[in-house]
Amino acid sequence: MSAVAAKPTAGSAVDMTAMIIGLIILLLVIAATYFVFGSGLAFMALIGIIIGGVLIGFGVHFVPVGGAPAAMGQAPGIATGVAMLAAGAGLAGLFGGAWAAQTTDNLYVIVITGAVGGGLMMAITCMFVTFIYVFGMGIPCASGKVLKDPITGDTQPEFKSQGTEGHGLPFVSYVGGVIGGLFGGAGGTLIYLMLLDLYKEELPGMMNALPGQVLPIAVTLAGMFAIGMFLVNAVLAAYNITGTIEGPHDPKFKRFPRAIVASAVASAVCGIVAIMIVAL
Repeated sequence: MSAVAAKPTAGSAVDMTAMIIGLIILLLVIAATYFVFGSGLAFMALIGIIIGGVLIGFGVHFVPVGGAPAAMGQAPGIATGVAMLAAGAGLAGLFGGAWAAQTTDNLYVIVITGAVGGGLMMAITCMFVTFIYVFGMGIPCASGKVLKDPITGDTQPEFKSQGTEGHGLPFVSYVGGVIGGLFGGAGGTLIYLMLLDLYKEELPGMMNALPGQVLPIAVTLAGMFAIGMFLVNAVLAAYNITGTIEGPHDPKFKRFPRAIVASAVASAVCGIVAIMIVAL
C-alpha cells in the first residue's frame, strides 16, 4: 500500500547541487572552447548554439500537451507527446529560417523568420485541434489548473466535466502554444545559422574545394546538427514536464529553470562536437 500511496518525486523544487554541477560543466566547456579556438567563429558558434538550445528548452514549456488523456477529452492540450509537438514546431521554424538564410545575411531577419515559422505552425495546429475538440468531440475548452483564463478572464469550472482535469484547448493554452513555437523556431534557426556560418568558413580549406562546391555539404551538416540538437532539448524538456502541461499558467511551468540549465549544458556538449568536426 505504501508503494501505491507514494507521491511522484518529480516536483517543481530545484536541486541546487545538480544545478551547480551543470553550470560548472557549462563553464568548463565554454572555457575549453575559448582556450582551444580563441574568440573566433568557432567560439561564437558555441555561444549561439547554447542560446538557441536555451530558447528551445524554455519554449517547450509553453506548448500545451495533453497526450493520451487529451485524446479522450480528459485533459486540456494537444493529443501528442511533448517532444513530438515541439519538434514539429521547431522543424517548421527551422525550414523558414533556412529559407531566409538563402536570401539575406541579416541575423535578426533570419531568426525572426524562423520564429514566425514555428509560431505559425503552432497557431495552425492549435486552431484545427480546437475545431476537432469542439465540433468533432463536442466538448468545450476548459482548464483544470485555473478558475479563470488569465488572458480572457473567462471562468472555467462550470465547463469542466466531472472526473477530468479539463479538456479542449483554452485560449491561454492557444497563446502559450504560439509563444512556444516562436521560441522553438528562433532557437532552432539560431543553431542552424551559427553552424552554417562556421561550416562555410572551414569546409573549403578542409576539403580543398571552392566555397560554392562545399555549400551543399555545409547546409546539410548544419541542418542535421540543428535538428538533432532540437530533439535533444525537446526531450530534456519533456522529462522535466513529466507528462502533460497546459501552458504558461500550469504549475509545471515553474520547473523551467531546471530545463534551461539542462538545455544549456546539453547544447554546449553537442555544440562542441559539431564544431570539432571542422575546427580541429
